[in-house]
Amino acid sequence: MGYNIAIDGPAGAGKSTIARKTAKQLGFIYVDTGAMYRAMGVFLMREGIDPADADAVSAKCTEADITIRYENGEQVVYLNGENVNSVIRTEQAGTMASLTSQNPDVRKKLVELQQRLAADADVVMDGRDIGTCVLPDAQVKVYLTAGSRVRAKRRYDELAAKGESCDIEKIEADIIERDRQDMTREISPLRQAEDAVLVDSSDMTIEEVAARIMELVSDTVD
Repeated sequence: MGYNIAIDGPAGAGKSTIARKTAKQLGFIYVDTGAMYRAMGVFLMREGIDPADADAVSAKCTEADITIRYENGEQVVYLNGENVNSVIRTEQAGTMASLTSQNPDVRKKLVELQQRLAADADVVMDGRDIGTCVLPDAQVKVYLTAGSRVRAKRRYDELAAKGESCDIEKIEADIIERDRQDMTREISPLRQAEDAVLVDSSDMTIEEVAARIMELVSDTVD
């Protein structure tokens, strides 16, 4: 088994930014599980599947081949051979991913791939249930969170920087609803693992959060 770092937390907490930065500092592989679920969401949207139709989701998800490769040091997500990096970050893909990730067949397919990656390499993996379900034996587990308003402002700034018009009130309402869905779903709900360290990034910079995680890694190595 490789050295595994699991970072869980709600939408907009900065998990992917921190996981990517930590992986780069340590020379580990960054496995963005959210991107894999988003790729599945894109696939199901393109196929015209109703996320509320569990049987249709279960039947169709088996046709999605989702892989992660590293090209020039960057993670590239492939959906049935197509690079979907540019389409998986839309709000629609995120919403579809949150709805369809509740399906046990979708989760089973993606978790197997995630566990295989972690068994073969040193990885940093972020998501909603990494420390609790996907990598329960990870050497370091972090539950990264921040207030809903803080997370909404980060998302607002991100969209505004791309020139997209957005409403911070609606973004915050969507985040609160996403939290509710993720925390109350039947399978692998979002929760802090008993042995995970809570890190609230509301008043922390990216560098401060990354430094805190590096401290936790050092503690396991010493």
